[in-house]
Amino acid sequence: MSEGLVAAPSQRALVVDDEVELARLVGDYLSREGFAVDVAHDGEHALRLARAAAPDVVVLDVMMPGIDGMEVCRQLRTFTDAYVIMLTARAEEVDKIVGLSVGADDYLTKPFSPRELVARVKAMLRRPRASQAGAKHAPPVRRFGELTIDPEAREVTVADRRVELTRLEFDLLEALSARPRMAFSRRQLIEQVWAKGWGGDEHVVDVHIAHLRRKLKDAPSAPRYVMTVRGVGYRMGPG
Repeated sequence: MSEGLVAAPSQRALVVDDEVELARLVGDYLSREGFAVDVAHDGEHALRLARAAAPDVVVLDVMMPGIDGMEVCRQLRTFTDAYVIMLTARAEEVDKIVGLSVGADDYLTKPFSPRELVARVKAMLRRPRASQAGAKHAPPVRRFGELTIDPEAREVTVADRRVELTRLEFDLLEALSARPRMAFSRRQLIEQVWAKGWGGDEHVVDVHIAHLRRKLKDAPSAPRYVMTVRGVGYRMGPG
């Protein structure tokens, strides 16, 4: 582990926390699991390292002096699809919702077990990237009214307007649209989009669905594309 760059990693983690000892502890656990680990103690340094090192996962504290974790996460999402796990010392639900709405994939409330953190990181990274899927035939473009989904290009348009989605938002939409008549439970979506054995809060699905609907201009009270199935979860609207 270092506070600079580590050469030739197979999987790289960036740990960002102004609590020096906690950052070192988390970094040590990840290092023992075979990760190349970079450490930053403020947001500006974290963004520089993320641009230079291209981490696979970022462990990011919410409360930091200067650029806080929320803003770091927003900026990360402009240039990387790295998984982001946010750490917060506050357990209020609003903090979790806000954190996930800026593009975080998961959160942990302090104090937490470093072993649990490592387990969540490994579970997320077990899910293959879209580029690694290796499908023999390109899936067809899918259309739901004015919504068009191109799974191969990972492009989404509504009424010919390009919609910019995060990796997770697209993966949720892709999973739902692949089987439009199926009502998915939150757990089914987590296992398909996050990873089997992922141990986080299933509420994460609702947060990302809400963000997806907002970008698609899909009103929750009268959705055209992503429907709520009461007591179950979600499905796609009529094709």
